[in-house]
Amino acid sequence: MTTVLGIFGDPVKHSKSPRMWNAAIEHLGLDARYLPFHVRRGTVGDALVGMRALGIRGVNVTLPHKEDVIPHLDVVDDAARSIGAVNTVRLEDGRLEGFNTDAPGLVRSLLEGHAKVRGASVLVLGAGGAARAAIVGVAQEGAARVHVAARRPEAAEALVADLGGALPCPLTASGFDDLEGAFEATELLVQATSATLDGSPHAQAFADSLPMGRLPAHATVTDLVYAPLETTVLRAARERGLRTVDGLGMLIHQGAIAFELFLGLPAPVDVMRKALAG
Repeated sequence: MTTVLGIFGDPVKHSKSPRMWNAAIEHLGLDARYLPFHVRRGTVGDALVGMRALGIRGVNVTLPHKEDVIPHLDVVDDAARSIGAVNTVRLEDGRLEGFNTDAPGLVRSLLEGHAKVRGASVLVLGAGGAARAAIVGVAQEGAARVHVAARRPEAAEALVADLGGALPCPLTASGFDDLEGAFEATELLVQATSATLDGSPHAQAFADSLPMGRLPAHATVTDLVYAPLETTVLRAARERGLRTVDGLGMLIHQGAIAFELFLGLPAPVDVMRKALAG
């Protein structure tokens, strides 16, 4: 019987996940198929009832369902609870289990890119869902401290207040008005806003506003945006001679972790990367 996997989202037709997953499935010769499911906002509970009834083995969950899905699950893992979002749901013995693979996916991507995470001073730009996953990931991997900066200081402060008691390293917060000192103390910079997305009219201005020259020479810069692959922030870091890690690695590795959860097999990461690059 064919194992059915998929992704729930609204919209979902733009998702690169089916291409990546089906390439991996075909490479391993598995009797499985990964499908996109357009699940409209507010109906993810109904979709999960259908998932259980049809025996769909697992689904990835993307916007706008990552938070709405949680009350409909039987089990939610600790990382997902800390982040407040689920991006992976597995059907196991009739129970729906929720995970968040974004945080460990980012860490795998950073380690693959030879970035220092354990013992590092980390600066995260942004206070949304991507920033939240990044903070949890690097903190659980052993970062020495994490500073969160956002355009609205109150958003950064609220995020730090919410996460601070649950993570094993100190968290601090600020706005964007005084980044120079924060940059000087940073060994790993995580760009987690949408400012550098392809087509953003402010992408270059955003990069130009950052005091990239204040980062230490051994710092690593990563941008969670993967379209474009080299964002304005990564280009500025590269021009300074800094190590960079693009956002495609996080997409690949969060999918690879979900692959292992669903199918119990190591994911062919190189095949998944090649499928996305094609």
